[in-house]
Amino acid sequence: MTQNQAQSLRDTGARVLRTEARAVATLADDLPVDFAPAAEAILATTGRVILCGIGKSGHISRKISATFASTGTPSAFVHAAEASHGDLGMVMPGDLVILISNSGETSELSDIIAHVARFSIPMIGISKKPDSTLMRAADFRLTLPAAEEACSLGMAPTTSTTLALALGDALAVAVMERREFQPEQFRTFHPGGKLGAQLSTAAQLMHGPEALPLVDANTPMAETLVVMSEKSFGIAGVVTHGRLVGVISDGDLRRNIAHLTERTAGEVATKQPRTITPDLLAAEAMGMMATNKITALFVLDGDGRPIGIIHLHDLLRAGLA
Repeated sequence: MTQNQAQSLRDTGARVLRTEARAVATLADDLPVDFAPAAEAILATTGRVILCGIGKSGHISRKISATFASTGTPSAFVHAAEASHGDLGMVMPGDLVILISNSGETSELSDIIAHVARFSIPMIGISKKPDSTLMRAADFRLTLPAAEEACSLGMAPTTSTTLALALGDALAVAVMERREFQPEQFRTFHPGGKLGAQLSTAAQLMHGPEALPLVDANTPMAETLVVMSEKSFGIAGVVTHGRLVGVISDGDLRRNIAHLTERTAGEVATKQPRTITPDLLAAEAMGMMATNKITALFVLDGDGRPIGIIHLHDLLRAGLA
């Protein structure tokens, strides 16, 4: 490939992105009038939000449905062609249907349009043609702006599908925020991979009370070293009346090496150590470790009593790096 050919490909890519970006900006500056009522209708739905489309619009529908489902709104995708062969039974009273068709005249949608009308199921239409069959039948009309497709022929669904996807995301996020969807709920639907690890809490990853390397403040350092060695976290927590008052790390041992065995745990410990609560996100715990150059944190209850410990290795094993 020559340098000119490479530059031509880059120019085409940039042109496509700019074309689609302009269209999305136009949509953002002038959202359909029915956007807020459509979001309210989704919030009021007692069943599922059903997404349906055919061809490229079908692929977009499937993705929007997945976004709704992962952000607290029960949702399912129904293939328009399969709907006419039994899958209409998946669309029930109490549901809400979102149909996507750029032209609004997709023949495969006719049966599902008739079905939702028969059972008075609310319907949101997404199309570029406000006077189309789909939009005339819809209870809520989300009309896409007239924008050129990004391909040189002006025919391949590019800009139009980007607009539909962006509008679907806007609906899903608006509903999500209105529901006050919380990070812990998000993790329920995303338990796997790095995202699931980032949304884990300290309580979910920490070692419990039986693993804690704890010593009393009056414990001789000779005994403290044995505890540190047995528990293998590289630190020891120093407690008084059950509450954590200090932590002994490798650094504390080096600083006191000259007379180490003559001292007690309370004399060697670093006072007011960094600690976390069980509900702290694992990602935040890892950030605290990095900022303070430490490898382990004690987890305390509301009374300052140690209930767990989390090590950098636990976070790495969970997939946080």
